[in-house]
Amino acid sequence: MAVTPSRTGTPVPPDTDVIIIGGGPAGCAAARMAASVGTRSVLIEPDALCRNLYRIPALNNVLGGYASGPELADSITAELKSTTLCRIELGRHATRIRSADDHVTVTLDTGKQLVAPHTIVATGVGPVQPEDAPWITAPSGLTLMPLWQAEEDQAEGRTLLILGGDRPIGTFLRANPTTDTRLLVAYPPSDDYKIEEIRDDPRVTLIPADHLTLDLLETTVLSADIVGRDGEHQHVTADLTFLSIGTAPTAPNGDLIRDATGYCPPSNQHPRVIIAGDLRSPRFQRIMTAMGSGSEAALHAYYAARDMLPGNSR
Repeated sequence: MAVTPSRTGTPVPPDTDVIIIGGGPAGCAAARMAASVGTRSVLIEPDALCRNLYRIPALNNVLGGYASGPELADSITAELKSTTLCRIELGRHATRIRSADDHVTVTLDTGKQLVAPHTIVATGVGPVQPEDAPWITAPSGLTLMPLWQAEEDQAEGRTLLILGGDRPIGTFLRANPTTDTRLLVAYPPSDDYKIEEIRDDPRVTLIPADHLTLDLLETTVLSADIVGRDGEHQHVTADLTFLSIGTAPTAPNGDLIRDATGYCPPSNQHPRVIIAGDLRSPRFQRIMTAMGSGSEAALHAYYAARDMLPGNSR
């Protein structure tokens, strides 16, 4: 039965102790930590648990001996499915969040509403397309494949034009250490700090760009006109073009406070809405930081429910 959220604090019976929106590393860590302190949760995920981890062929910054994303994702999924205090709602989208004095209401795409004292929002980020990047001029409606979806046979013996200097480039190179390929990496000033880990790879040619215009031929981008930081123009050609221009935050509608870039700073939110993982900011987007913030979010909800947070009066 649908519950109409109270904006004035009228008591509403909860469905669980905490609603977790997003089944990536942050959301899964939140559910696991919540269960460890006896807190019930409902985890809402439209796809598969840790779906993005399955796209990471090589890991080098995660504890536990996991060498690949699928290996880590399988382990997390098995643990969460054995967590009896967590009810997993796969295939469901959270469409709206409403906060009241004493509870939060989350509406699903089915129209069903869930009520809990707190919600943890860990919906993360999604890929950005060329038309979303202000430094790129692209044909209308053009959709390109992100680099992490590229197969080794697509790269072998070929020249790839990479748009942006985001860190999946380093992952791709580590996952394919013997692949004979050439990467032309055109990137804006905002990506300067990201390219340090690939600077010394002989397969990489770095192209600091002020602006880039894509040329389309038979639905495949084969070339680009690039204006460099020094104002010089150059024309580059490639066999294939892939994206590494970063991501954009994804979050439900409703009572979330977003900054100018669409992220949801945790300190700006209603006390009963807790932000975890990559949705917090464009910085520190790593698997380990997501897990840590998810775990901290679960403990925050646990202590808040017991009036154990400094200045907590709810």
